[in-house]
Amino acid sequence: MLTTIEGVYRNGKIEFSKTPRDVCDGTPVIVTFLPSQPVDLQERGIDQAQAAALRAQLAAFAEDWESPEMNIYDNYDEAKSDLQTR
Repeated sequence: MLTTIEGVYRNGKIEFSKTPRDVCDGTPVIVTFLPSQPVDLQERGIDQAQAAALRAQLAAFAEDWESPEMNIYDNYDEAKSDLQTR
């Protein structure tokens, strides 16, 4: 299962907004740096109704992606590499 926690990058370190639960020390992470400015959807031709529709569509995707069955993809590249070296 994936865990998402907000934080900020400061002095070369990530400071979490809260302490992650059920996560062991040494657990691998992926950090995505977000733009510090909000995205102007109108500038990109997206109105409020379209934004709401996109949020609804992506919410369904997130539910699927976070399902336990999708954990098989967590180490996909490593598993694929192992198969190719056999």
